[in-house]
Amino acid sequence: MEEGNHSEVTEFFLSGLTNRPELQVPLFGVFLLIYGITLLGNGGMILLITIDPRLHTPMYFFLRNLSFCDLCLSSIISPKMLLNFLAERKSISYTACAVQMYLSFVFGEAECLLLAVMAYDRYVAICNPLLYTVTMSRHLCKQLVAGAYAVGVVDSMIYMCCTFRLSFCSSNIINHFFCDIPPLLVLSCSDTHINEIVIFVLMSCITVISFMTVLLSYVYITSTILQICSAKGRHKAFSTCTFHLTAVVLFYGTLLFMYLRPISSYSMDKDKVASVFYMLVIPMLNPLIYSLRNMEVKDALRKAMNKLLTNS
Repeated sequence: MEEGNHSEVTEFFLSGLTNRPELQVPLFGVFLLIYGITLLGNGGMILLITIDPRLHTPMYFFLRNLSFCDLCLSSIISPKMLLNFLAERKSISYTACAVQMYLSFVFGEAECLLLAVMAYDRYVAICNPLLYTVTMSRHLCKQLVAGAYAVGVVDSMIYMCCTFRLSFCSSNIINHFFCDIPPLLVLSCSDTHINEIVIFVLMSCITVISFMTVLLSYVYITSTILQICSAKGRHKAFSTCTFHLTAVVLFYGTLLFMYLRPISSYSMDKDKVASVFYMLVIPMLNPLIYSLRNMEVKDALRKAMNKLLTNS
């Protein structure tokens, strides 16, 4: 890996989603709406879980942290993206680019691991219900969440160091709407093979470990549910997993497409669409997925609204 000469590039320019001027304002409106729903949905979920004692359980503790990750992930990307839709000069400083990339991977990896932790939580709740409160203690829950954030912080530092040690001397135009690893590696005039290997191995480890945890958890969950004699009991058990499974499929499907493939197969247009889904759409959808058919969340929301109207 070559030592980078950072004096050659002091800022980057983001090409954005499209270079067609007539689409900039409509896209600004669309993504402003998406960001607004994301802030309202995830912020509301965090507040609701915090203030309602009935939701002070391990499942909702993890969900609150998932909402926090979604809120942060979207906020790292959306404001700059929205500004660039209306700006003539779509620049981002070298330091800001590094920080944006670092933070997006911190919360992206933390979310990946949190989904695995939530699968384990569902496994314990369904397969070992009598030991649930003992196994999923408050202390263990905090440790699992702290571990997810810690892995995200350490891995993201490695990604950032690997990427920004390279020289960027041929061009400073990033063909993307945020600072991501693949388009930055394309810009580098250094040898990026070692970077690609390190990044691919780390991402593969996190994704495979998380995915296998989810897969094994649901194999045991499915086996346990099928042994339940009551159809009503099976339906209730399955319904508690539906929301999480939906979020898992959306998240891991997009993640596998985006990062677990060689840089040589990088397609700018396809990756922009996948990034929009991963960074902006999924954070908007998650609180809706977990609240639309979740009776506990809807009851808590109804109680909070009634209390608010009574006090007013």
